[in-house]
Amino acid sequence: QERQRRTSWRHGKTSRVGARAASQFQGPDEDTITVSGLIAPGAIGKLQALQDLRDMGDEGLAWPLVTGYGENLGAWKIDSVDETQTIFMDDGRPRKADFTVTLHRIDDADARHPSSPAPARAS
Repeated sequence: QERQRRTSWRHGKTSRVGARAASQFQGPDEDTITVSGLIAPGAIGKLQALQDLRDMGDEGLAWPLVTGYGENLGAWKIDSVDETQTIFMDDGRPRKADFTVTLHRIDDADARHPSSPAPARAS
């Protein structure tokens, strides 16, 4: 339903006497995407999709993010999955679930594909 993106950059500052602080560009900072939507089991999507995202988040890995029109946005970690279920059937199953997923971009060089081996740990 909706996608928001916030990108920021780092600028280091050094105080100066009698002048504004000097600023130096230090590079990219946080890049966050928030996706919100609606699942209506039987009509639009499946609740299992939200559990799949939680399972992916549990792995702590970065995942490729590709738009619906094929643009590769790089490697992203899942920060959070929020879900609100409403309009329940007699057996307790929801007819509607609104959700928000928050993703955090990492540098592609730091990404590890889920099928690749874990890095060696220092003793």
